[in-house]
Amino acid sequence: MDWTTEGNAQHLDRMLQKAKLTLRITTTAFDEEIKDLIKAGYEDLDTRGVLTESQMNSPLLTRAIMTYVRYHFGDPEDPEKLKKSYDEQKAQLMTTTLFTNWEDE
Repeated sequence: MDWTTEGNAQHLDRMLQKAKLTLRITTTAFDEEIKDLIKAGYEDLDTRGVLTESQMNSPLLTRAIMTYVRYHFGDPEDPEKLKKSYDEQKAQLMTTTLFTNWEDE
């Protein structure tokens, strides 16, 4: 995903605000780290065939990205639970025609 386009940059800023709410933080000290995690979450899904750019406003996709950020940010209380949750969300997205090109094959 090209994060330099105006629409994608604005989406990243919205996702940053959601991630900060999810992480229960208000400081801007971690903004760049959180943005990098958001981008990495999208890239992780992209490399597995999930159509993230066309579905970027989907609540399912947003929830998966937030889980990815929680799992990778700082020292989460229950990392294995978060990893399992993210993996399940990713598997759901990978097998749903709305988020893949399966219907075109």
